[in-house]
Amino acid sequence: MERRVVVGNEGSSKLTTYSLLIFLIVVWGVSWPIYKNAVPYMPPFLFAGFRAFVGGLILLIFILNRRHLLKLKENWQFYILSATLNITFYLGIQTVGLNFLPGGLFSVLVYFQPVLLGLLSFWFLKENMTLLKILGLILGFIGIIFVSVDGLTIHLSVIGVLLALATALSWAIGVVYVKKNKLRIDAYWMVVMQLLIGGATLLIAGGFTEKVNDIVWNTDLILTLIWGSTLGMPIAQFIYYKLMNEGEASKVGAFTFLVPIISVLVSALFLGEAITFKLFIGMILVGVSIYLVNVNFRKGKKVPGSN
Repeated sequence: MERRVVVGNEGSSKLTTYSLLIFLIVVWGVSWPIYKNAVPYMPPFLFAGFRAFVGGLILLIFILNRRHLLKLKENWQFYILSATLNITFYLGIQTVGLNFLPGGLFSVLVYFQPVLLGLLSFWFLKENMTLLKILGLILGFIGIIFVSVDGLTIHLSVIGVLLALATALSWAIGVVYVKKNKLRIDAYWMVVMQLLIGGATLLIAGGFTEKVNDIVWNTDLILTLIWGSTLGMPIAQFIYYKLMNEGEASKVGAFTFLVPIISVLVSALFLGEAITFKLFIGMILVGVSIYLVNVNFRKGKKVPGSN
């Protein structure tokens, strides 16, 4: 029987929920320029794999008391597939793609994911496709055109745009797969196993295709690895699934449009990336699109969230 969770009406409960939500959005937003600043110093697969695998090991320590919920024999196929979609493909493609586009632009394209998620949820999860969602999809498509024009004409990276959209697609498919199986899997073991399996896969891939000698150890890289293997990856995912389990996935989905906006602003302030007019307009349209796709103004109904 599915456990029904009622979001508390007490002020302290709401304060905790919104504090976690704000923290999550800020962490996601600042992570893009942080990673972008460090990717030149470490090959992409090794960089992505290290953050995920070490983060998984750290979380593993805290949930060993829940080991009876792992159920590895019954769920190993789920763990492998979800890790492939949500970590190996998503994180691997993302890290490679950051070498081709500015962090702010790349994050805007990746956060087209909720629009893709709306379509996939309609097809595979039988979610309602409302007029607001349709409008959101149209605005999102227009926004991606605006953003992509800058990516193609200024930064001249077709592959960067394609990798960003592939990252978004992998993330969307992964979320739909997890949502479809959420009742059979413990959410916290799902996070840990995704990080461990996906991170190990990326490290192995990096070991075969990249050179460890290419790593340039410096302060920027070390601080980024610490950030990614603690706040940036495992803790952010842990908070996300905590909010989802408590019925807050709709709020996460509604407010993720703030992530690329924060990312673009941070990239402009600290990395000197330009905010062009087309990028600005595209950013706004994608933000409105994500908001409309993920929010249902009729009370009591929730829609898919995002990772």
